[in-house]
Amino acid sequence: MKIGIISLGCAKNLVDTENLLGMLKESGQEAVTSWHDADAVIINTCGFIESAKSEAIETILDAADYKEKGLKKLIVMGCLSQRYKPQLEKEMPEVDRFIAIDEYRDLGKILSEVLGVHIANNYGKAERVLSGKPWMAYLRIADGCDNRCSYCAIPLIRGPLRSYPEDEIIAEAKRLVSKGVRELNLIAQDCSRYGYDWDGQLHLSHLLKRLDALEGVHWIRILYLYPDEIPDDLIETIRQSRHILPYFDIPVQHGSDKMLKAMHRRGSSAEILERCMKIRSEFDHAVLRTTLITGFPGETIEDHEQNLALLKKIRWDHLGVFTYSREEGTPGFELGETVDEEEKERRKIELMDAQIAIASEDRAKMTGTSAEVLVESRDPLTGMYIGRSALYAPDGIDGCVRFRTDEDLYPGDIVTVEYTRSAGQNLIGRQVKGH
Repeated sequence: MKIGIISLGCAKNLVDTENLLGMLKESGQEAVTSWHDADAVIINTCGFIESAKSEAIETILDAADYKEKGLKKLIVMGCLSQRYKPQLEKEMPEVDRFIAIDEYRDLGKILSEVLGVHIANNYGKAERVLSGKPWMAYLRIADGCDNRCSYCAIPLIRGPLRSYPEDEIIAEAKRLVSKGVRELNLIAQDCSRYGYDWDGQLHLSHLLKRLDALEGVHWIRILYLYPDEIPDDLIETIRQSRHILPYFDIPVQHGSDKMLKAMHRRGSSAEILERCMKIRSEFDHAVLRTTLITGFPGETIEDHEQNLALLKKIRWDHLGVFTYSREEGTPGFELGETVDEEEKERRKIELMDAQIAIASEDRAKMTGTSAEVLVESRDPLTGMYIGRSALYAPDGIDGCVRFRTDEDLYPGDIVTVEYTRSAGQNLIGRQVKGH
């Protein structure tokens, strides 16, 4: 059977999609990339915030139109199904089956029943099929979250923290590297709490040491660390490693202590600043990335100014800002809205303008320095190669490196590039030969 797969949302969702592709491949089914060619379409949805929910609904409706053009089955899985399954079943009868995350243990059985073809019931056990760049993969080390931030619906959708066994993670990493993956990006709702559900202790450093010892991997990057759970031993593990990049993705959400408390975040703005300065002192080229929320209920102009002040003190390498999205089922939902959408957007723009100025200034200072760059593509118009240094994560948010060379390079190659200028968040350069 020809089955089209659409994956929406975050990298965690993408791993779920790749596990599904592994099941289909092992079952002899054909994954196709065009809706016109598909007998069935499976949409893996996000349901985290309003914009993600809207995107998911629009995608489902677009796919439903193809049921009048030969599409036999439409299946929706993922976070939106987990969160709103009864309502969706009532309001969208054109969908043949909504599959909640809780049902993934029977995913093969459900798909076999709906599609009328055999699908092996081995979700998470079949070998993943990488759907993107074959030189890079996400390595999920845990699912769920215990943090219970007052704005966040993830614990409602994904449940409590469940850390994956170390041996299973190492085996998966070995499989990925054996397939040609050179960059592993560790993901979870909160990587810093890895193993905490076992014994109340943090086990990320131990896992990292085992991953760092693997042969064949070139870069290991950790995405999403809670600011109050970056102990000195974790910093030291990264500093002494061969392959772990000093890339610290630390979503702090706010710079006002009052707002941090209202958001049910642990720690204070002073503690966030201390950890960031500690990281900067331990590495020559540490990368700090964060996200901020603006317009949370009760946020005053003074709170916003404190948010802006912390941004300027830390000078993040990368930063994203979300306007607050009121999510039912969360403690924040009961607080209502106290900041209108226009003011939320104004504050977001002010934060981002400050960040753009900081990033542009700091990128300009990198002119004349050099770094390893992982080649990913070539611009057919300019002939310039496009890639990423350790400064840039693979999710398309941070930016990229563009460079010239007279050599023929291929995606997945790693070369040394000297930066000759900057362009906003991006860096421009030329290959340094002999490296």
